[in-house]
This record gives sequence, C-alpha cells and structure tokens, in this order.
Amino acid sequence: MVALGGALGSSLRYLVATVALAWLGPAFPWGTLVVNLVGSFAIGLVQQLATESLVLGEETRLFLTTGVMGGLTTYSAFSYESVRLMETGAWGPAWLNVVVTTIACLTLCYLGLTTARVLFAPR
Repeated sequence: MVALGGALGSSLRYLVATVALAWLGPAFPWGTLVVNLVGSFAIGLVQQLATESLVLGEETRLFLTTGVMGGLTTYSAFSYESVRLMETGAWGPAWLNVVVTTIACLTLCYLGLTTARVLFAPR
C-alpha cells in the first residue's frame, strides 16, 4: 500500500508541476511550493485523524502519509516532525531541526551541483 501510495503521490507531483508550469510559467518553482504546502497541511490532518482522533486506521495512515505524501513531498514529513516537537515543548530540538535541515540541505544540494559540474565539466 505504501508503494502504491508513493506512485500516486509521485504522479500527483508531476501533474501539479506540469500544470503550474503551464499556468504560471518557469520564473518560480510554483509546483514545488504547492505540493509542499498541500503536503504539509495534509500530513497534519491525516496524522491527527489517525493517531489522536482514531478516525483512520494504521494502514490508511501509512498509505496516505508514507505513501502518497512521501511521493508528493518529503517536506510534509519534515513539517510534521518539527511541529510535533514544538507541540511537546521541545523547542530547542524543533528549531535545530528546522535550521539544520534547511541550511544543510541547501548547502549539500549546492555541493552536489558543484561536484557534478567539476567532475563532468567539458574539457
């Protein structure tokens, strides 16, 4: 079910990115922003319905969170985990997660791009 959800989420991500590009143009990554915003809201909703309200079962929760939202965006998991830390009063770890994840991921993405450019530069 997780794999099926992942395929659905990935397909939705592609569809959103394609539609956003056609409607809004390439000047800003609108598709990525939309899936991250929707995924962050949806994972909070699903987790609440499954873990505290007990409206959704465990299999449905995994299908939607790990599967669909995992394929749609990993930012949703990051958002949920950070908010849960904040809700439990673990403000230090929550902000550490936000700051380190943001800075480290942007830095590593840049390093990955730079590494590939150096390794595969025209000679």
